[in-house]
Amino acid sequence: MQLSDDEIVAQVKSGQNTNKAFRSLIEKYQERLYWHIRRIIIDHDDTDDVLQNVFVKTWKGLPNFREDSNLYTWLYRIATNESITFINKKKKENNISIDDESYQLHAGKADYLMDCEEIQEKLEKALLTLPEKQRAVFHMKYYEDMKYTQISEVVGTSVGALKASYHIAVKKIENYLIEN
Repeated sequence: MQLSDDEIVAQVKSGQNTNKAFRSLIEKYQERLYWHIRRIIIDHDDTDDVLQNVFVKTWKGLPNFREDSNLYTWLYRIATNESITFINKKKKENNISIDDESYQLHAGKADYLMDCEEIQEKLEKALLTLPEKQRAVFHMKYYEDMKYTQISEVVGTSVGALKASYHIAVKKIENYLIEN
């Protein structure tokens, strides 16, 4: 039986059945967070590493979770921030522009793009031209179908700014697809 978010938080904060509560949290959100991170990071192995970091941060931070937002929103914020941190760290380590689409496509090509049709590859290339935060906002709205208010809580930006960012991202993608 899967616990509700409120039950998970209550058990962790009370110190009772914390392992069971955390297992329930992982079972409930692991796949959704994996795909959220994967759309930002692209590479499967890197995504697994980032997801593990997300759950480590969650484990450490859950006892102090203030419940100002939903647990789901808090997890997505951690996942988004960890993904962006990972990309920036990889950029510095490799001295490679993480915005270089050939690098990003190569990183995930073996298991992600090989079987995709040409239009999917073009869309992925277009997404890679977006800045990390704008790409994350696009993914949350387009793929995850999250409401602007939820995305706002995740990225810590106003709803108006998110709508503008999403609109700009869509225009950039449209322009890329037209030009290429």
